Amino acid sequence: MHRAIVAVLVAVTALIGPAGGQAAPAPSLLRPSLQVGEKAWVAVSVTTLWRTPDSPHAVDAPALARPAGITRWLADMTTEQRRSLGGRADTQALLGDQVLVVQLQGDWAKVVVPSQPSQLDARGYPGWVPQRQLTANPPVREPKTATVVRRTALLKTDGATARRVFPISFGTRLPVVEATSRFVRVRTPPGAVRRIAADAVVVRDPGEPAVALSRTSMVRTARSFVGLPYLWSGLSGFGLDCSGLTWLVGRPLIALNGERYAREAEFRFALVRVNESGESIALHGGEKDEHRHLEAALAAVVDTMRRISSSLAQLTWITSGTGWLRWN
Repeated sequence: MHRAIVAVLVAVTALIGPAGGQAAPAPSLLRPSLQVGEKAWVAVSVTTLWRTPDSPHAVDAPALARPAGITRWLADMTTEQRRSLGGRADTQALLGDQVLVVQLQGDWAKVVVPSQPSQLDARGYPGWVPQRQLTANPPVREPKTATVVRRTALLKTDGATARRVFPISFGTRLPVVEATSRFVRVRTPPGAVRRIAADAVVVRDPGEPAVALSRTSMVRTARSFVGLPYLWSGLSGFGLDCSGLTWLVGRPLIALNGERYAREAEFRFALVRVNESGESIALHGGEKDEHRHLEAALAAVVDTMRRISSSLAQLTWITSGTGWLRWN
């Protein structure tokens, strides 16, 4: 009986907070734990994917915290320490990015990032991250998404005082709760609502590129990172390497490729429908209408492929340029 009463008191304290009004951590029942084979989401501004749990050095401690102290990490490292990241870290993931947990070991989780293709794993780029920097809470779906289009932008609390939380990177995408002329209210993992300056983000439908792909937009994006320190494995507005720059500039191609598959599927469906209903179409004299429908579906496929080809051609100028700078 005594144990039952204690258990109830502990549960109530966890829900309403201890005496003095200080909030207590949410009980584990309300915060799902990471599970192998399940999805998780990045809960810090930037998480670095390490080769092994033993890869980080003492100087890397700020990058392993929650919230991640990326600015402090970069400021504390010497040039030699930055160079030593080669062979220890490979890439990064941004706040809200989805990962797949493939192994748990102590305080670490081995994950793959599906949005970053890799020859190392067909499921996505693999690496180890601290479990504290992930959340198993799935994001709440909202009709709009905000994408950060500045090098970095500051998240603030959602209240009259709007206190500083932490900065987030270019390319970070978060569900929109409300958009105003001065700020956008966004939902961050694992569910807190924060504010961000309206001029720091672009609000679009989920999956729609924040910036239209063109030579001008790609060059503008690449130039916005001029002067940013080189960081091996860097994939954010805090620090970049060559592949990270290519990834951030070319990221809108993901949505464009998704559009390509959708248009190809629509065209295949139209062809199958005509093939199966040929006799009915002929009896009703609908050949001209069907011909127009097929032409429109094919034109949509061709237009999407043309945009992808043009974008890839422009992206090649950036990848070639950064490659030349790296080795010269």
